[in-house]
Amino acid sequence: MKRRWLIACGVNLAGCSLLPQARYVQQRAWPLDVDRPSVVPRKSHGHVLLVRSVRAAPGLEDRGLQWLQRDGSIHVDYYEQWAVPPAQAMENDLRQWLSDSGLFAAVIAPGSRLNADYVLEGELETFIADPNAGVVHVALALVLLDQRQGSTKVLLQRTESADVKLSASDPPAIAETMRAAIAEVLRRTEADVARVVR
Repeated sequence: MKRRWLIACGVNLAGCSLLPQARYVQQRAWPLDVDRPSVVPRKSHGHVLLVRSVRAAPGLEDRGLQWLQRDGSIHVDYYEQWAVPPAQAMENDLRQWLSDSGLFAAVIAPGSRLNADYVLEGELETFIADPNAGVVHVALALVLLDQRQGSTKVLLQRTESADVKLSASDPPAIAETMRAAIAEVLRRTEADVARVVR
């Protein structure tokens, strides 16, 4: 009898909890693919550019959207994330953008069997939203090397940056503005690279 009473109590309590039930929040993944507005035909007898892996500065390895809070601390969102790590996305976008620029016969990745005339290296230094100021900040440090003469010569060393105004402070607006800032950084990168390789 005592055993039946314990089982009955267990069944009755199974559906009850003194703790409030947590609301389920679905995780979202935002794309970071950026396309050049137009595609220029590649030079059939042009040079070959190798775009090496873009490194992530400390703190930018996370996929979560990041924004500055009022107290100056950085919030990294677990539920609002990029589809791939930002540095990896920046590398893919950079390679595709310069491939579509028509500046080179080919833009290759590490591991290609083609011999590269130029090498582009980068580090994603800043990638954050500042809702209090109403902007997002993106900065990419770049080094362009010329290795055509059998030795390596630095042609370009600079940080391309862009501050783009936020239309709103919610995650969809932050993600869209981040993409616009990446496009501006890539546009400036193309312009600077074009000045030294032509």
